[in-house]
Amino acid sequence: MSKTLLPFAVNDVSALARALGRELGETERKLGHVQLLNILARAAGYRNFQHFRAQVAAGERLETPLPASEPADHVLVERMARHFDAEGRWVRWPAKTSHQQLCLWVLWARLPTDVALSEPEINRLIQTAHLFGDHAILRRELVNTGLVERTPDCKVYRRVERRPPPEALALIRRLDLKGRA
Repeated sequence: MSKTLLPFAVNDVSALARALGRELGETERKLGHVQLLNILARAAGYRNFQHFRAQVAAGERLETPLPASEPADHVLVERMARHFDAEGRWVRWPAKTSHQQLCLWVLWARLPTDVALSEPEINRLIQTAHLFGDHAILRRELVNTGLVERTPDCKVYRRVERRPPPEALALIRRLDLKGRA
């Protein structure tokens, strides 16, 4: 059986050392390699070694390395990518609010920067970016989540410039929208 190489990186080696010292201090017997792998993975911020391995595997499938500076949940990104078709159009509205908000970043990435849009203009952009036929809920949620701002009379809309979270960046890259973000 061949070994799978898994890159391991941490942002703060001091925090890693403290976490390792704490976990190793709590043990009274000699640890096996699986226990050591779990301790290392937990010290790096993962639930256990299986979680770490799943993140690395999903990152490789997405052709996105697992960056130490901004780790993204690649399994979540893979799951969210299923809500989009091959052209990157949003196919279905996710049930979970956190998933909806992550998918909204893809729509945000398609909006032009520093451009005031009328309601019909933003509606047209949203309608071309999704297939489930409810542009009003998408427009409203973009405003509610702070990704788009609008005037009190709802006539002018403008994309709010902010840095997407790591999962949103990975999803945008996955759907090949990185040039627009």
